[in-house]
Amino acid sequence: MGKIVAIANQKGGVGKTTTAVNLTAALGAKGFRTLLVDVDPQGNSTSGLGINKRGLEFSTYDLLVGDTPAEKMLVQTEFENVDLLPSNIELAGAEIELVEMQDRAMQMKKALIEMKSVYDFILIDCPPSLGIITLNAFTACDTLLIPIQCEYYALEGLSQLMATLRQVKRLYNPNVDIEGVLLTMYDSRLNLTVQVVEELKKYFPQKIYRTVIPRNVRLSEAPSFGQPVIYYDRASKGCAAYEQLTQEFLEKNKR
Repeated sequence: MGKIVAIANQKGGVGKTTTAVNLTAALGAKGFRTLLVDVDPQGNSTSGLGINKRGLEFSTYDLLVGDTPAEKMLVQTEFENVDLLPSNIELAGAEIELVEMQDRAMQMKKALIEMKSVYDFILIDCPPSLGIITLNAFTACDTLLIPIQCEYYALEGLSQLMATLRQVKRLYNPNVDIEGVLLTMYDSRLNLTVQVVEELKKYFPQKIYRTVIPRNVRLSEAPSFGQPVIYYDRASKGCAAYEQLTQEFLEKNKR
């Protein structure tokens, strides 16, 4: 049975999609059947895996508000063991339509339940908000991976994120837990970085990944070529960091 991991932080620009794309690709390259579910209306994970989001027949909009089964909208990527449930701007309308649905927080869980027997890992790239789409992802997932940029403002939204998680745990998904907290855009030369890390260790004891993701030009360039960094530049520091994260992720999951 596969594991569903939501990658979320309501603050934008923290490396959430970069982590979703590169962790997915690295898991696939290690032989694990991996599915990336893009539920961000910007569709950056979709284009980051080389898929044209303007030419989609189906998107995760149909998964959440339609009755199209997930297997019908699966897209095979060119990368080893990596499939995609893609997204585009149509998904923005789902926030409004889901409000009127009876089981509005359970739509993604129902859609992905069959997929758990097909894949080793299912990663969900959430939008940078705590709206109803993210609520669906929290209800569907087994664990939550939180990328956090090493800046002061990154700490401000954490209490809101944790309050949402506690609410989901109480109402919809009692077994959901934190997979880990990933420090991104890390620069050890800055005093602020060190201070943020210390605060996070108090907030999330035992949950901070040893691996940190540095600022890296190749990581920033790779999406414009529609490639994860391990396919774009294997020798880069960004690639080394995500391969190290993948190893740590697999160790924690005893794989």
